[in-house]
This record gives sequence, structure tokens and C-alpha cells, in this order.
Amino acid sequence: MDNSPGTPEADASLPDSTKNTIPSDFDFCMMRRCLELARRALGRTSPNPLVGAVVVKNGVIIGEGFHPRAGEPHAEVFALKAAGDAARGATVYVNLEPCNHYGRTPPCSEGLIKAGVAKVVVGMVDPNPLVAGGGIARLRAAGIEVLVGVEQEACQRLNEGFVHRILYQRPLGILKYAMTLDGKIATTSGNSTWVTNQDARSEVHQLRATCDAVIVGGNTVRQDNPYLTSHQVEAHNPLRVVMSRQLNLPSNAHLWHTAEASTLVLTEVGSSPDFQAMLRQKGVEVVELTSLTPERVMTHLYERGFCSVLWECGGTLAASAIAQGAVQKVLAFIAPKIIGGNHAPTPVGDLGLTSMTQALPLERVRWRVVGSDCLVEGYLSQTKS
Repeated sequence: MDNSPGTPEADASLPDSTKNTIPSDFDFCMMRRCLELARRALGRTSPNPLVGAVVVKNGVIIGEGFHPRAGEPHAEVFALKAAGDAARGATVYVNLEPCNHYGRTPPCSEGLIKAGVAKVVVGMVDPNPLVAGGGIARLRAAGIEVLVGVEQEACQRLNEGFVHRILYQRPLGILKYAMTLDGKIATTSGNSTWVTNQDARSEVHQLRATCDAVIVGGNTVRQDNPYLTSHQVEAHNPLRVVMSRQLNLPSNAHLWHTAEASTLVLTEVGSSPDFQAMLRQKGVEVVELTSLTPERVMTHLYERGFCSVLWECGGTLAASAIAQGAVQKVLAFIAPKIIGGNHAPTPVGDLGLTSMTQALPLERVRWRVVGSDCLVEGYLSQTKS
């Protein structure tokens, strides 16, 4: 069975009682509206999923809502509040199964029952064992008609980070890099401005806005002096994470300016106390780990409640992240340029593979043109630990 993020594994154990009737075009349209609403909170809901809800009566939307961030009411609560008493006898659309357990907020299944809705259309089953079909079963037990699996693939894709976090107890690791047609990420002198076009760079800015954190190593800070922000007004900025064992970093890097976005520096115990003190004085968070490895870093970010982590590092750190299972998804921007150079850096360093049969294949590969560049996207094979 394919256990990689974005697949229907979470639905595999769905009981027969959740079998569906055939959805209508209107059902698909309303579910797409749920996804639009859910995206308004991109990057802000972890460790919770992105959820939107729509209440419809007599073919007219009477209430909408989305989950804005962890600790605040769920999408169904906002949508039902907007609909008011008119929700009785209505149909509710939601991209993720309504919860059926008490957490920071009461279960949404009970709220739907109390509102007297006649039907609930669900995009995908919640992979969380605390929910996992229980919300659907509770609604049906109360006499509410439930339709499951509308726009399921799109719903799973939107929340693939949440799904991966639930299934593997790790954030989803996304490796992003830009390279020339001959596989180089910079010239032999280290210059990398710019490999891709403005359209591709804008796409990366949008990608950052969807993630909880973006990780680089010390070499990237020294050579590129990046900002690592989303470059969008009012958009979410991820936590900027720098991995550096010795803290041999520039004292005036853009990442140390934390007014716009927060920065976390991860290092090893006892490394450069004076530099640590300087960073903390600038508002940079510094955390010492006993072992600074991609695997340990992802454990730390999981403990912070993160769902999606973007690796924008150089080839050496990228290879370590892949080897240690910290990367599940790859986004490769390919520019129609040729640099050449026997020693020009490549996106992924040495993995210790000596034959083509050992190459790591990507699954569910998609590609599209972005301006004059090409974006290739796929997933590395995953197994549960």
C-alpha cells in the first residue's frame, strides 16, 4: 500500500456504512468553494488542518466559514453561525470530516446535529485516529444524510502536511531547488542570482506562505544572504530556520532582522556563546541540540506543532535530509540555461549511490511550465516507521 502523503490511505478503513451516492456537479462546485475558504488560512492553522465549510439551502449559500488558526472555532462553527436558524434542514459542505471529539473546542458533529442540518457532504475522512470515520458515523446515527469523497484528491492535497504529521509523527518535508538545464544551482564561483525567472520566484514566495518553516544551512546564509519571506502583503511568513553547528555565520545577515518574520537558529550544545548572545539580543531564537541532524531538526519542529517544512538548502544538507527521511516531496524548478563547470554545485550532494538501480524514484510526478521554466513535482516513497 502506498503510504505517502496525499494518497487515500486514510479512507482505506472507512466502514461500509459510509458508502456514497453519486455527487452532483453542484456538490463538486460547493466543495471547491470549501477549499477556497480553507486556503484563506494557509500557513496559520498547524497543527490543525485547513478547513472550509459552506451551508446551502434551496441551492443558495446561506453561510460560510473557515478555521483561522489552532485554538479558534472550526469552520463549521463559523458557517453555522452565519446561517443562523436557516441552517435547519440545510446541506453543509466541508472538506474534512467533522470532528467527533473534545479538544480545545467542542465536537463539530454535535454542533451540526444541534443545528438540525439535513445533509453533510464531506471531502475526505480525517486520518486522525480520534476522528477517522467517527464524525461521519455520529452524523448518520443522528439521521443526517452524509456523502463522502467529493473532490477527495484535492482535499487530500490541500492537507497533505496535516495527513503526513498524523500518519508519521513528523512534518511533511518539501525540498525545493532551482537548477539549470545541466543540473547546476550556481556557477563555479557560487553565484546563483538568478537561476529562474520572476514567475518561478513568485511561485516560491507563494509556497513559503503555505509552510510552517523554511530551513537553510550556514552555507546558504553566507553565500546568498536570503530573506526567506513570502514577499506578500499580509501573507503568512514561515519560521526561518538556520542549521549551523559552529555558528560561523555573518553578524549582519538579513535573517537576523526579525520584525517581519521570526528566525530560529539550531546549533549544537556549547557552540559560540558570544554569537548566540548577539543573536538573542537581536530577537533571534537559538536552540541547542545534542545532535544537529535533519532527523533531529524535524523531531524538534514536530514538537512545535508544525505540519509542513520547506528545505531551501544547498546540496550537502539536501542529501543529508533525503538520506535521513526528512524529505517526502520534491519541487524542482528547471531553467532553460546551461552553465557548465566540473565543480559547479548541484542540488543534491552525495547519497552514496553507485548504480542507477539505486536511484530514488519520484512517484505521482507532475510537471508544468512556469514562465520560461519548468516545475517538476513528485514524492519520494515512504514507509511507516
